[in-house]
Amino acid sequence: MGHIDIHRSRDEAVDQSPTAGCTCGEVDEELPELDVQTIPHAVRHAAIFGAIESLRPGSAMVISATHDPVPLLTQLEARHGDAYRARYLDEGPERWRILIRNVG
Repeated sequence: MGHIDIHRSRDEAVDQSPTAGCTCGEVDEELPELDVQTIPHAVRHAAIFGAIESLRPGSAMVISATHDPVPLLTQLEARHGDAYRARYLDEGPERWRILIRNVG
């Protein structure tokens, strides 16, 4: 069985060294892209926020949608202020792609 660390707080757990990573055998993509149309509508925003909020400080991801996700971006700003930056990479008409970065 592998070693398990128990931390006193979330901040302490997040403050781990970069060498302490996931042991699932997978390797992080350089810039992951999430096609939100593949997520069931009933849990879509929760899943997207889970992905965004899991970004480490300085890291980023791309979300891809078939419509301009203005409501999602508005919710992101309301929840986190300026902790995340969003920049359009593609603006339709068939696909919108937005780069979201954790600037923390």
